[in-house]
Amino acid sequence: MPIETIPARHGKAVRLSAGQAVEVINTHGTQVVDTWAFCVEDLDHFMSMEHTRVQNGRLMPAIGQTLWTNRREPILMMEADTSSGIHDTIMAACDRWRYEHLGCTEYHRNCADNMVEALAELGLDFHHIPQPLNLFMNIPIDADFTLVQGEPPCKPGDKVVLRAARDCVVVFSACPQDITPINGGKPVDAHFAIHD
Repeated sequence: MPIETIPARHGKAVRLSAGQAVEVINTHGTQVVDTWAFCVEDLDHFMSMEHTRVQNGRLMPAIGQTLWTNRREPILMMEADTSSGIHDTIMAACDRWRYEHLGCTEYHRNCADNMVEALAELGLDFHHIPQPLNLFMNIPIDADFTLVQGEPPCKPGDKVVLRAARDCVVVFSACPQDITPINGGKPVDAHFAIHD
């Protein structure tokens, strides 16, 4: 399958069959990609960061580790990662209320709406926003447990490969955040490709 674009500030969804992999490319080295996965037979059965942290005993997944559902079943596996290995599993997807708290007085594109829109493009109607796997997002934890909104420690072309453990729908959002430093100040396109 050819390389597809996740347009800056927008989302994209793709269906994966068990055994297929998706390669997520941080084309410019600065773009956070919020990532969700849903079981095709039941969208209420989805990739869960809370359960993944427990099952792996780790704050963020590493190469070879499984991403688990809210029913503690495998859904994706992190097969490869050429980035720094820094990804976030703590921060909720940005939404319209997040931007209101940041001072926006008009509608601001956001990852939560991007997820809903991307699923709708596949004819799927789902409005609950699970905690995403925030690929390439850098949220250091200080000694006093303060969460820092850091810039992505990535290089252009860094990529993560996620292999499907079951038939699923994977959703990406090229995060629209342009107020905090997490996208290096400006959202840009990211890309993905499907592999057998």
